[in-house]
Amino acid sequence: MSLGTAIPNSMTAIAITEYGGPMVLKPEERPVPRPKQGEILIKVKAAGVNRPDVSQRKGHYPPPPGASDLPGLEAAGEVVAVGADVSRWQIGDSVTALTAGGAYAEYCVAHESNALPVPHGYTFTEAAAIPETFFTVWHNVFQRGGLREGETFLVHGGTSGIGTAAIQLAKAFGARVFATAGSDAKVETCRKLGADVAINYKTQDFVAAVRDATDGNGVDVILDMVGGSYIDRNFSAAAMDGRVVQIATLGGVQSEINARSLMMKRLTYTGSTLRPRTIEFKGRIAAELEAQVWPLLASRQISPVMDTIFPLREAWRAHERMEEGDHIGKIVLDVA
Repeated sequence: MSLGTAIPNSMTAIAITEYGGPMVLKPEERPVPRPKQGEILIKVKAAGVNRPDVSQRKGHYPPPPGASDLPGLEAAGEVVAVGADVSRWQIGDSVTALTAGGAYAEYCVAHESNALPVPHGYTFTEAAAIPETFFTVWHNVFQRGGLREGETFLVHGGTSGIGTAAIQLAKAFGARVFATAGSDAKVETCRKLGADVAINYKTQDFVAAVRDATDGNGVDVILDMVGGSYIDRNFSAAAMDGRVVQIATLGGVQSEINARSLMMKRLTYTGSTLRPRTIEFKGRIAAELEAQVWPLLASRQISPVMDTIFPLREAWRAHERMEEGDHIGKIVLDVA
């Protein structure tokens, strides 16, 4: 292991002291992790906050074997130590990384292949808002969903971190973009980000709105975080040979579906979770992002939408903000 400047033995981290509400997130002193083979140690400057962190806090999304029990799936900061066989990164490099956990801390480890350079001109707080969101969108919309130029795309929760990234990426790669959101103000935000059709799901039936805007054809790809009753409605909103991708179930895990729609439209219904996937798998996503998305980020053609930044010790406030549902874009912890 190669070390940079003096690294302390202990650090402040935010632990889940028991399963429950936001106030179970409390600062603790923890040993500073040491990078294993192929890993880098990051002095964290900022950490992104995501729905999976909330699920883990409630006891519904345990970390995979060998991962830190601390929450936090994305971190940005400075490389201060490298493990054996690390070839890409050097001490002092600025990186943003997807982690299997542990980013709510002053130091965390990540595999070198799951880290990417901080885009030129970005702050660490902006950079920390990228990995989990953009890895998730790229895999599910473009790899699993197979979205292509000229197709139509619908994302539910258009002003979430995932939604704001999905709108921008789909638009940048030539799709006609539809988005749902829960207020007129959020609908307007979706439009400003590039959505061609933005739907207030509280006052409009998104199925009818989609069909009206597509001459009854429906959309080619749907990214859904709601589940529940939305599953069957997504089938109704999908086009022939459409692809529906499930990445969360905020509205429930069970639903009655019309299998006839699935068959007659030749639909593909799929889903995924990113955290349990292998380092190698995530590394392949990182390579595609660096080649195809990082130039768009560097030019600011697309960028993470920032909602609120909280100090690390107030992670509970970040979780409260997320669960209130009023945020637009990413919530980030300032660790520096």
